[in-house]
Amino acid sequence: MTLKPVFDAIERSAHRIKEAITNEDLCYGDSCNATGDMQLKLDIQSDLIIAEEFSKITAVRAIASEEKEEAETLHPEGRFMIAYDPLDGSSLIDVDLSVGTIYGIYDGEFQAKNMLAAVYVVHGPRLEMVTAYKGGVRHYIYRHGRFAEQETIRLAEKGKLNAPGGTQMHWYPHHKKMVDGLFAEGYRLRYSGGMVPDLHQILLKGGGLFSYPGTTDKPEGKLRKLFEVFPFAFVYETAGGAAIDDKGRRLLDLPCNDPHETTPCFFGSCYEIGKVKEAYGID
Repeated sequence: MTLKPVFDAIERSAHRIKEAITNEDLCYGDSCNATGDMQLKLDIQSDLIIAEEFSKITAVRAIASEEKEEAETLHPEGRFMIAYDPLDGSSLIDVDLSVGTIYGIYDGEFQAKNMLAAVYVVHGPRLEMVTAYKGGVRHYIYRHGRFAEQETIRLAEKGKLNAPGGTQMHWYPHHKKMVDGLFAEGYRLRYSGGMVPDLHQILLKGGGLFSYPGTTDKPEGKLRKLFEVFPFAFVYETAGGAAIDDKGRRLLDLPCNDPHETTPCFFGSCYEIGKVKEAYGID
């Protein structure tokens, strides 16, 4: 069964969300999402746009969104399960920084081992899309009314960018030592507060490290496995990099027992992931 109708729905959603970002209200709504974050009206609208587009695809059995408590069944006879973050980094919109949408496409069950493809969309100065599917990571830019393929992305063995997430006052000492060590090697700081633009920059610039560790206030991390962590782990591994947790386990080997379960996570080129393992005492 082809994934083309799913990719087409993602493209349609991207156009509609970009239009909403440009023209709609940036105010907060009256509710919080499943993890207690206040929802912008754009978060809610983006979620509705994506759900509407996937509802047209009979091959989509169910969807799970960061903005919803539980998964929603669309077509009981469908095969594909899609988890998505409709507007990652939405709090950056009012200062006009890039935000994004993240999709994980699963085969029959919401578990990393069942992932077939991952897609993310960057809503920035340009509308861009990256897909990880069938052994390749492909980059597209929206031009002249369509997404035009640019290049296949491969990470270098070693990068030069360092994007450390989490509040520094809550970092564990060994994590701070690792981050400082990379800067001492000449790495450049790149951190916007948006997962999509920061990981996208590392991919397109050839490599580096994005880290969102467990911290003293959030020992299980902040980023959600199903909507954020698994899709980007799939992208980075497909591009020749690696993605692990703070115990050195492959992120794509982790189970997911709740749609909103979180984990510490590290994404990067092989050299930088080696530095994480060294700092965390992982063999």
